[in-house]
Amino acid sequence: MSTVNADTMEWMREASPDGGALRFRKKLAAATGGRALGASLYRVPPGTKPWPRHFHTANEEAIYVLAGEGALALGDAVVPLRAGDYVAIPVGDAHAHQVRNDSQGDLVFLCISTMVAPEIIVYPDSKKIGVYAGAAPGGPADEFTLRTFLPLAGEVSYWEDE
Repeated sequence: MSTVNADTMEWMREASPDGGALRFRKKLAAATGGRALGASLYRVPPGTKPWPRHFHTANEEAIYVLAGEGALALGDAVVPLRAGDYVAIPVGDAHAHQVRNDSQGDLVFLCISTMVAPEIIVYPDSKKIGVYAGAAPGGPADEFTLRTFLPLAGEVSYWEDE
């Protein structure tokens, strides 16, 4: 068993190139050697989102809000978030989700997920997919045998160019 205290960990800054998605993260499960269950602490500044709207085909996620307020777009609904809220997010297109911080202060939450590989994540707004093999999303970068993003409409026939 390995123990880590989040207060002793540095926040890792992760951002989109345009700055519209911004998050600070502490990979708790990775720090303790966790493999089958992921857990990260996130801090999302006001006016930002941590990631694009997406849904998983293999991994369930759950969010527990520790501090602040925000919103979770989940399927066709927008659910307000505040400290103490817990949300389970099953796999599938009906559960496409995105956290947003539309408040004036930081939003801090714990995100827990299964770590099943391979995984395909679908991004319905940008019409692309992310394909992960060798490790689940958020897993050790050196274990990925495949991590790529492709247009959803980029399908070819099974026998093309064979």
